[in-house]
Amino acid sequence: MRRDNESTVYEFILLGLPIQAKNQGMHSALFLTMYVTTLLANLLIIVLIKLNSHLHTPMYFFLSHLAFTDISFASVASPKMVINMLTHSQSISYAGCIMQVYFFSFFADLESFLLTSMAYDRYVAICHPLQYSHIMNENLCFLLVVVSWVLSTANSFVHTLLLAQLTHFRDNSIPHYFCDLSTLLKHSSSDTTINELVILVSGNVVITLPFICILVSYGHIGVTILKTPSIKGICKALSTCGSHLCVVSLYYGAIIGLYFVPSPKNTNDKNAIVSMMYTVVTPMVNPFIYSLRNRDMKGALRNILSRRICS
Repeated sequence: MRRDNESTVYEFILLGLPIQAKNQGMHSALFLTMYVTTLLANLLIIVLIKLNSHLHTPMYFFLSHLAFTDISFASVASPKMVINMLTHSQSISYAGCIMQVYFFSFFADLESFLLTSMAYDRYVAICHPLQYSHIMNENLCFLLVVVSWVLSTANSFVHTLLLAQLTHFRDNSIPHYFCDLSTLLKHSSSDTTINELVILVSGNVVITLPFICILVSYGHIGVTILKTPSIKGICKALSTCGSHLCVVSLYYGAIIGLYFVPSPKNTNDKNAIVSMMYTVVTPMVNPFIYSLRNRDMKGALRNILSRRICS
């Protein structure tokens, strides 16, 4: 590790995923395919919502922002991981590492807030259908997105600023495929008490609190569905929530498995593998979940394809 007299780190070594060297080429092709699929599928979601006026509703407004977030979230770590596999270079500059921490935290927080906004939208649509247009107006939707961006920016900035104050590290080898904040703190020989306290407090604000809000929203939705006398009404209500529930389960399931389920053996390998779920897999499958289970999205896609064929 290169240091000056003040032990300032100039670069880190990303050890990557626990993959044997002989299999690096095959896995790099797999991850590159997954990344390109993520880009194309989420871009398709954004284009469909933009071009089809029938999809200009609060639910699809939030979905378009979620698709943009998934593209950005996947772009934080995946390209660097694939490049490292192809070039057999594991180094990342100190500045690049700090930027990864910032953008990873930002888009992870933003996704959490957007999923919460979408849960509230479903709650209003099912529990207060007659007041839906009045409550979920354009101003409220815009406000929810702006607040999500502001809170995500503030939280990420605080974490990054505190991390930049840590200049002494025992080791510059990171057993991960990206610069994970908690891993960096473990490698620091400086006092990280404030960093850990901020992580505890902000983690409850940007992850735990939104998750509780989602659970409360679906609790009310569940009560309302049980009061519905017709089977058709129940099926319709479930169909509008099914896609969102799948995405929430994937995203928060990976986070719970990573941070709340103890694993004394092979912790580093486990952390890297589980992190793949919500940084690589979830952004890729989200558009398929929403498109395959959504008649409006499939109808919009058919309309655009038929126009292209006719023209």
